[in-house]
Formats: sequence, structure tokens, C-alpha cells
Amino acid sequence: QSTWGTQDARQFNIMLSIILPTYNERENLPIIIWLIMKYLEKCDEPFEVIIVDDGSPDGTQEVAHQLEDIYGRDKIKLHTRPGKLGLGTAYVHGMQFARGDLILILDADMSHHPKFIPQMLKAQKEANFDIVTGTRYIHPGGVSGWDFKRKLISRAANYLAQVLLRPNASDLTGSFRLYKKPVLQALIDASRCRGYVFQMEMITRASVMGYSIHEVPITFVDRIYGISKLSGQDIKEYAMGLVRLFFTT
Repeated sequence: QSTWGTQDARQFNIMLSIILPTYNERENLPIIIWLIMKYLEKCDEPFEVIIVDDGSPDGTQEVAHQLEDIYGRDKIKLHTRPGKLGLGTAYVHGMQFARGDLILILDADMSHHPKFIPQMLKAQKEANFDIVTGTRYIHPGGVSGWDFKRKLISRAANYLAQVLLRPNASDLTGSFRLYKKPVLQALIDASRCRGYVFQMEMITRASVMGYSIHEVPITFVDRIYGISKLSGQDIKEYAMGLVRLFFTT
């Protein structure tokens, strides 16, 4: 289900919109933006970064405004929401302002290194994939900074989802993904979850709907600044969402 022909995608520069949801990322935001600029300026592609902040009380919005002044509002755009409304709705909100033909989503907490973005763009352009997703579970990808217990939980959760859902991807809960804009819109329209299980539903439905998916190995690094936002409620939502997807996809 391609949006453009392969020849068109190869011949012309495609604009990239990066949607960066934030909540209390004052320390991380300047670093992730600097890294995005560093690696994307090496690519011959126009791009923009759309920061969607959920009312961070730590001064994230003030930092984002400073970054707009530094890099220009043609590159950095801040859009705010009144409270913490979840990742899924943050992408929906950001897409309203995205000018790009491709949409990249990644975490602002430094767990997704922008050095992998050129590889993802290259893979998409070479074969005109609908989705290019980073994976921790294909060599030489991996995880850095997690203890054994957290790695075991992650592996077990991903394995269980693989057995039940059989998607065409190895990393279901990762949120470092590149989409064609119409594909992302179609998947959002088809998805029902907006919380932690959102990423799993998106990639599962993409497989069911016949979209082409390519995986790029990445190294996931645990956040340096701030605290993890994964809660017991998120784990409960994951389990319930897995069961629901098993019966509905």
C-alpha cells in the first residue's frame, strides 16, 4: 500500500517531520535537538522538529522556546497541550502541524540516538518502505543501561506478544519509527489505544493491513536525566491491550 512510486521517492528530496513528545525533559531536550541537527544536516533532506509538550512543570517549554530562537522556527516548532494526555494523542496533535511527507517519532529522553536516523531514511528511500522501525532485538541492536530484571521483563513481554500476535516485526513496543505520513494517519485512525500499548497496536495493525515494514538495528540507551515514566498502570494496560489485540487483529 505505497503512497508514492519507488522511482519518485528515490529521485526527489522528501521532507521529514520529526514529532518529539515531551514531559519534564528540560535537561534532555537541548541535547536531543543538538544531536538531531548534527546528524540530519549531513543528510540532503529538508526537515523540521515538532515538539509536543504536555504542560511540563519543569521548564521544558521555556527551553523549547530558546531552541526555537537558536535554530529558527522553520526548524523547531513548539506546540503545547494543557496536561499529560499520552503518546498516541501527542502524535495525533503533532501531525496537525507536520509539513513533511515522512514522519519520524522518537523519545526525547535520549534513549533513541539520532545517529540512526540517516540509516532509517536511507533504507526507506532505497525500497520505498511504508514503515522503517528501529529494533533492539536484531544484531547488532541491543539495550544499554538496563539491569537483568528489566531486560528479562522486556524480552518476556515482547516474546509473548510475538507468539500471540505474529506481527512482521521483532520489536513491538519500540517507539523509534519512520512512517509515510498517510500510513501513520491510517494506522492512527484504525487504532484504539492511546497509552503505553499504542506502539504495539500500531505495528500489529500495520502488518495486518499489509504495509511494508523494514527494521534497522538500534541501541536503546536508558535515560540519563529524569526518571522513567513506565508505571504499574502501563504494565496493566500492556497486558489488557495484548489480549484485546489477540482477539481483534
